[in-house]
Amino acid sequence: MEILRTRPAALILTLAALAFSAAALAAAPDSALTAAVADSSRSTNFVARDSARHPAAELAFFGIRPTMTVVELWPGGGYWTEILGPYLAAGGGTYYASLEPAGSAESDQTNARWHTRVASLKSRMGTVHETTLGPGHFEIAPAGSADLILTFRNLHNWMDGGYADKALAACFGALKPGGILGIEEHRGRNDKAQDPKAADGYVREDYAIELLQKAGFVLAGKSEINANPKDTKNWVDGVWTLPPTFSQGDKDRAKYAAIGEADNFVLKFRKPQ
Repeated sequence: MEILRTRPAALILTLAALAFSAAALAAAPDSALTAAVADSSRSTNFVARDSARHPAAELAFFGIRPTMTVVELWPGGGYWTEILGPYLAAGGGTYYASLEPAGSAESDQTNARWHTRVASLKSRMGTVHETTLGPGHFEIAPAGSADLILTFRNLHNWMDGGYADKALAACFGALKPGGILGIEEHRGRNDKAQDPKAADGYVREDYAIELLQKAGFVLAGKSEINANPKDTKNWVDGVWTLPPTFSQGDKDRAKYAAIGEADNFVLKFRKPQ
């Protein structure tokens, strides 16, 4: 009798796990999103990375819709901007881009490259609301205004800077109740303690989940769309050894190219109602 009593509970847990996994697979890109990704005006270098980054499927997993208010954190050179901006502009949505603070050579160069790209797409971008995220700058969008906040491979930088908690609090404040925070990050090894500074660019998935839960978020889904089992995460220069950075230059370049971009987790979090 004892065995029979435990089976329903185990079955419920199994079904719940399957439902959670199925949710990550169920979403499909809408036609406007598919068209935005396929648009011929996108940068050739960015398009070449689509096979590793799966932009349409990842955005669909996060639940994006063209009428949403969407905030992209640290858009870099504009890989996601040239998809998000036109997609939201055509659908009546609102796009915020929260850039790195000015002042360092690297951030100034990155921001200049992004501004150049946005200017070249001006006729299709609509209004871009520009804010700043970094030390002393955490007003990424008006409080309670965002349906969806997106960050791609940035969490390790905020950890290195010592303000990941403030960045996540800014996300929580900017989201509407029920709003979504989508995070993509280089996945660290489970057999190594997490470096709080994430000096190698990798963040353990369980560590990231704990950070987000401490910030008040509820885990709403996981996707393995950007997983890469070839990434052993023990490289001489951390994640930057791999493409697209190739920090070692021509040394072992073919080896690293064959491995591909890093193993990345993709997580969806919800701000409670």
